[in-house]
Amino acid sequence: MEKKLFKMKKIKYIFLSLLALSMIACENDVVKDFRELNENDDVTLEELTVGSADFSNYVAIGASFTAGFSDGGLFKAAQERSFPQLLSEQFAFGGGGSFTQPLMDDNTGGILVGGFASGYRLVFGGEGPVPLDLFLTSQGAPVPPITTEATNNIGSNFNNFGIPGAKSFHFVTPGYAAFNPFYTRIASGPSSTVLGDALAQNPTFFTLSEVGGNDVLGYATSGGSGVDQTGNIDPSTYGSNDITDPNVFASALSTMVSALTQNGAKGVVTTVPDITSLSHFTTVPHNPVPLDAATAAALNQGYAAYNGGLQAAFAALNGTGLFTAEEVAKRTISFSEGEGNAMVIIDENLTDLGAINPAFAGIPQYRQATATDLFVLPLSSLIPQGYGTQIPLEDRWALTPEEQTAIANATSAYNATINAIADSNPNLAVADLRAVLEQASTSGYPYDEFIMNTDLVLGGLVSLDGIHLTSRGYGLMAREFLVAIDEAFGSNFIASGTTPVADILPTNYSPLLQ
Repeated sequence: MEKKLFKMKKIKYIFLSLLALSMIACENDVVKDFRELNENDDVTLEELTVGSADFSNYVAIGASFTAGFSDGGLFKAAQERSFPQLLSEQFAFGGGGSFTQPLMDDNTGGILVGGFASGYRLVFGGEGPVPLDLFLTSQGAPVPPITTEATNNIGSNFNNFGIPGAKSFHFVTPGYAAFNPFYTRIASGPSSTVLGDALAQNPTFFTLSEVGGNDVLGYATSGGSGVDQTGNIDPSTYGSNDITDPNVFASALSTMVSALTQNGAKGVVTTVPDITSLSHFTTVPHNPVPLDAATAAALNQGYAAYNGGLQAAFAALNGTGLFTAEEVAKRTISFSEGEGNAMVIIDENLTDLGAINPAFAGIPQYRQATATDLFVLPLSSLIPQGYGTQIPLEDRWALTPEEQTAIANATSAYNATINAIADSNPNLAVADLRAVLEQASTSGYPYDEFIMNTDLVLGGLVSLDGIHLTSRGYGLMAREFLVAIDEAFGSNFIASGTTPVADILPTNYSPLLQ
């Protein structure tokens, strides 16, 4: 059986790994703006004007993207290139003040909660993403300790309130610090809210980014194992992987925008991208399994009893309309010699035959995957162990079309609310990140001399966790904010060349970065 899901790109990946090592010398460079890099070129740029916006005190509010989360972790080097940091550097040319962030204490990507460590960032291991600690151990290198302790509160006097993991209603929930270690370290008090702490900074300009993203992300990354809570307006009853009711989202966002703009501050809110276009959900194909003749025959023998049970159930129920020939064909498992064998999944949307007749209670809801199914990135390491062949995939590994529809419907509702709130408030602009991701996932999206896409590792936009952005991706995100600001408030950041420069923003951090 094929052992390397990423085999076809292995040589390119090794090249990238070597390139990452060469980048370590420039990882401490200060990000310059376009005007500085071109000051000796024969380029005529407009003088910067800021229009009606006041950037003297910029505050960013959001979740992991706002924090600078990348490669599966939050670490200092990536935070220093977060999109709010990059924006603040451009705002500085138009009267913007200082911008402070609650930087982590190291570059491990992990955090300590009461002395217990959670996670290391991902690095490129030659064939795909691996946790930093496992990679260093495999190389015989020392593993740096995780040193950022969540319970060590460092105060709330910051400009960046990016809280990884926060859903829309969490920003306005008193006491959220008790549930989120990233907010624990900067909360002003045990009953404070993220919104309240941000307002205490008296912002003259703000960004609200990816609000709504986490309201569907947990459901997606868990393979739809949560509950679509549409119709339930009590978020205190939600599980961590549930989809937030659109009315709950609308209430939270409206509260945030009203509070932030009440004294005349202007800001930008983003649309919610269609997250299933990210490489976390598109890298693993539905049919990645190559088989030799003997293995295919053994698998077919193993599923023979299951296939026979389907036929027996159909014979008993034929004519009732409860179990059709089309569903029998859909559920029949068959493997063959060669490439392209589809994985077996458990699909709760299939007919529960045991509920019709207890005699068929032992027939599981199996089917082979199709191109309409999506699979989460962590599954890639389990396929060589027989997951998807000998071991049918549980719900947490796959997003069926029905689960994708639930995500899409919620996302669409959130975006309708975002656009409606922005249309009714002249102090609010919209950066359409949904459209950016849609183009990046199809034809690619231009950023300076690069065409960014959502391919894992090679696409330049999405980091090694398949969800969050690379530092260059955050640079593109900052530029899209500037486009929205220019259009809404009469500034000319783009025309004046006051934007983050793509080629000095890394797409890969070395495992040697500590």
